[in-house]
Amino acid sequence: MGHIYTPGLKVTEFYRIRKRRILPLKGETLVRVGDRVTPDDVVAKADLPGRAEPVNVANLLGIPATELALFMKYKEGDAIEKGEVIAENKGFFGLFKTQIRSPVKGTIENISTVTGQVLVRSEPIPVEVKAYIRGKVVEVVPEEGAVVEAVGSFIQGIFGIGGERHGKITVVVSSPEEVLDETKIRPEHQGRVLVGGSMITASAIRRAEEYRVSGIVVGGIDDRDLRDFIGYDIGVAITGNEDINTTLVISEGFGEMPMAERTFALLKKYEGKDASISGATQIRAGVIRPEVVIPLEDVTEQRMKEIEKRSEELPVLSIGSLMRVIRIPYFGKIGKVVALPPELQKLESETSARVLEIEFPDGTRAIVPRANVEVIEE
Repeated sequence: MGHIYTPGLKVTEFYRIRKRRILPLKGETLVRVGDRVTPDDVVAKADLPGRAEPVNVANLLGIPATELALFMKYKEGDAIEKGEVIAENKGFFGLFKTQIRSPVKGTIENISTVTGQVLVRSEPIPVEVKAYIRGKVVEVVPEEGAVVEAVGSFIQGIFGIGGERHGKITVVVSSPEEVLDETKIRPEHQGRVLVGGSMITASAIRRAEEYRVSGIVVGGIDDRDLRDFIGYDIGVAITGNEDINTTLVISEGFGEMPMAERTFALLKKYEGKDASISGATQIRAGVIRPEVVIPLEDVTEQRMKEIEKRSEELPVLSIGSLMRVIRIPYFGKIGKVVALPPELQKLESETSARVLEIEFPDGTRAIVPRANVEVIEE
């Protein structure tokens, strides 16, 4: 029987993670191949040009543009502070002077005797790219950045918000079914990555934001609470750039949905370990999944190669594969494949499609179109 590929979420204890850390424009790479880096280490930096501020000096002084240079106190290329006088006229007998001041701190970029304008360029905006994960630099892209590699646990979620952060994993619920409410979040959780159960309440989100919790991984969230938290409907936009203190990774879906046992057990196993977390999500072309990365420094290269070799030998979808249903009426439920009928079957919609039979943890089974599931890659 041929095997098919169904894109899915990775939830795996041992995985080789590589992150390209690239600047949005040419700059300077600060690391070399072989360097060990931490999440906050800057691997590359650049300067974005500052904003250009035009000042119509000739008009403000009431002089011809051709005479502008005679009234300037600075020349092109000079640095200037905000509020400093860049040009002035003498007035009558030294009285009633008119002074033109710089609107920003920066550099005199251009003095035009054609338009009478002076262009002041504000200071460059520094841009830094951090390593994001603890690992080793395995590739350097000159003037752009680097590739950082780590071996460790890798967990992808269904949806997330918030940028890249890191902190020690702290499990604050006793089971995957338990709701994470505000009573479980305390001031000492500042900078931590908290693990919840089936859902996070609106008050818990606000409490985590107040205490500056780095991140939260939880099974589900009410879409209304999410909308109220960030102030707008996300729709199909790319997330990850929200102006919030706490990154959220939703592992199962919307509503009250117990976290998958394997995901919860993996996070529980590495409680106290430092984890990197990102809520960036894109569900259109070029799919981006929210993620949790837990670097493990005690995994040897030989062991990792053996794990990767075994993974290559396993089919992506076969009897026994762990699956998550991504369409109603079983949305969010996880189970194992028990049958893969080769023939097309007619569905309630009167269309025909390939299906599979999935068994859920409670022993119940369901026939589901293969397009309505995704593999949880182990």
